[in-house]
Parts: sequence; structure tokens; C-alpha cells
Amino acid sequence: MEFLKQYEILITKAKEDFVAANYLLDGYNNHNLELKLEIIYFHLQQCAEKSIKSLLDFKNIKFPHTHDIEELINILNENNIKISNGIEKLTDLTEFTVDGRYAVVHDDLDDAEKYIDILKQLALHVEKVIKEEEI
Repeated sequence: MEFLKQYEILITKAKEDFVAANYLLDGYNNHNLELKLEIIYFHLQQCAEKSIKSLLDFKNIKFPHTHDIEELINILNENNIKISNGIEKLTDLTEFTVDGRYAVVHDDLDDAEKYIDILKQLALHVEKVIKEEEI
């Protein structure tokens, strides 16, 4: 039996969060689901976090137990790991981590599609780097 590597698990989990966010956003936009947008943003944040952590793990770079996207991006930069354009915008998602799920409801959540586009590019970049460098 072959075990998955940590970065493979993180990539899989990031994809699941991405699919969940898209599904929930579609249901929300089509008035098929009654939910707060924070739930969609939580999954977007989780996708960003797990995508970045998968790349760090693949590169054997230690990272702290954190949900802070900016902190993770800083670790990428400190290690000269180039990442997709616009990734800095994902730092806004940090407020939707686990703690953010219990906070006051936001009324300015209208950029989900913007984050989805950035996350798509991030996922493609991470997968490309891993495929090119995997032995």
C-alpha cells in the first residue's frame, strides 16, 4: 500500500475546498441555497492556505501552524519561490479562517469570483511546479 505524501494530501484538500466554494457560490447566485457568503469565503481561504502549504511542503520548507495567508506568502518569498500573479490579494481571505466563522457577518462580500480566478491560477502553478520537479 502506497501512502500519499503530505503535499499530495494538501493539494487534494485544496481542490475539495475549491470545488465546495464554486458549488456554494453557484447555488447562492442562483438562489438555490440559503447561506451566508462567509461560508464560501471560508472555503476560498482554505483552498489558498492548503495550496501554498502544499508547495512549501513539496519544497521541504517548514512552516508554522497558521491560517495567515500573508505569513505563508512571506515564507514563499523568503525562499525565493515564485508564485502566480495576484496572490497578494488572497491575504484578504485570512479573516475568514476558523475564527472568522464566528465573527460578525460581513456586508461587503462581492469579490468571490476574483478570488476564484486567482486560486485557479495558483492551483495550476502549484501543480506545474510539482510535476516539473517531481522525481
